[in-house]
Amino acid sequence: MSSGTSSGPSPVDPPRFAALALGKVYQLIEPGPVVLLATARRGKANVMTMSWHMMVEFTPPLIACIVSPGDHSFAALKATRECVIAVPSVEMAETVVGIGNCSGADTDKFARFPLTALPASKVRAPLIGECFANLECKVVNTRLVNAYALFVLECVAAWHDPARAEPRTIHHAGYGRFKVDGEVITLASRMP
Repeated sequence: MSSGTSSGPSPVDPPRFAALALGKVYQLIEPGPVVLLATARRGKANVMTMSWHMMVEFTPPLIACIVSPGDHSFAALKATRECVIAVPSVEMAETVVGIGNCSGADTDKFARFPLTALPASKVRAPLIGECFANLECKVVNTRLVNAYALFVLECVAAWHDPARAEPRTIHHAGYGRFKVDGEVITLASRMP
């Protein structure tokens, strides 16, 4: 151990950490379950796979999500300012990946996979019948869209299938790898 002053943290002794490539950071911080984002524009519904999202507030429910300008859904979300976030269970994993591996620019994903488009109550984008939960959302903030492709959505209606009490979700771990929800533990908390 040095007796002099240091301008930064000292190395761990013995070294137990190895450098991690910055391109792998997202695999550690991936925030939540892989979801499907449904949009509708000019009478045509589309759906994309999305895993870059996070809760911002719980009353009202605000969700931030990244939809790349390279995604076909970007133009629809930007123009219509509404969507549905549908939450699939692990049983839909192969469908979810298939949806993410093609573009709505040249594929009718509802027909190809096949998905059941159901009418939403407050937005034109469809609910997805095969998913255990559907969140109708409206865009409430676009200040970071040009810089980061980040939309802030307000959930204006939410639906779930009560027959599916404890569905297991999938979480993207990068490069075709997914983690599946497992054991649930309950601890004392003052949070709702």
